[in-house]
Amino acid sequence: MNTRSGDAARPIAAPVPVSPASGLPARSVCITCLRPQRSCICQWIRPHTPQVEVLILQHPLEVQQAKGSARLLHLSLAASQLVVGEKFEPAQLAALLAGPRHNILLYPDTPAQQALGMAPAQPLDAAWLLQPQALRLIVLDGTWRKSRKMLYLNPPLQSLPRLPLKATPPSHYLIRKAHLPDQLSTLEATVYALAQLEQAPQRYDALIAAFDGFVAQQAAFVPPRSGDQF
Repeated sequence: MNTRSGDAARPIAAPVPVSPASGLPARSVCITCLRPQRSCICQWIRPHTPQVEVLILQHPLEVQQAKGSARLLHLSLAASQLVVGEKFEPAQLAALLAGPRHNILLYPDTPAQQALGMAPAQPLDAAWLLQPQALRLIVLDGTWRKSRKMLYLNPPLQSLPRLPLKATPPSHYLIRKAHLPDQLSTLEATVYALAQLEQAPQRYDALIAAFDGFVAQQAAFVPPRSGDQF
């Protein structure tokens, strides 16, 4: 699936479908964020037009993940692409990576990858960083295990130059299980990478602030644990 975002549209309720099994109306879904109307996230969209092009490759198991941030990121970044898949057809991946822009993978270079026999990443040409409008940032949306498998299954991604994030603040993404302070959400990591590449530290502050609202909204849907006080 390949979707593109332009200007953020106001959320519009899709026609209420009927479940063929029960004959009862199914839940109304927002046609913009593709979530049920009661959990629509369109209020948190903050339109931006990055100099750097963004391609988000999303693991299929993340599509229905309510806590996932990739859809909000995609809707907020003009001309971004969001493509769902785990192992991409070589021709499809080649087409996504084609064009005059230089591809940079937003992913750390870890010893575990070498143990899996992955190809080493090419060095990042410092001259590329002087022209952010000539760059394409490739983002893998998934848990560490899922994203590592995506990297393993798609060799053309392994050799792409990688961007190391510098001096990022602690994550605001405290709604996913076993989350650590140095583990950023897809939205946070991408936004900090864009700010770094474009040398504009505060350009995406409004989107980070909106992300806080998104996190609070998702936390409100989590039932309290036994023993928690109301």
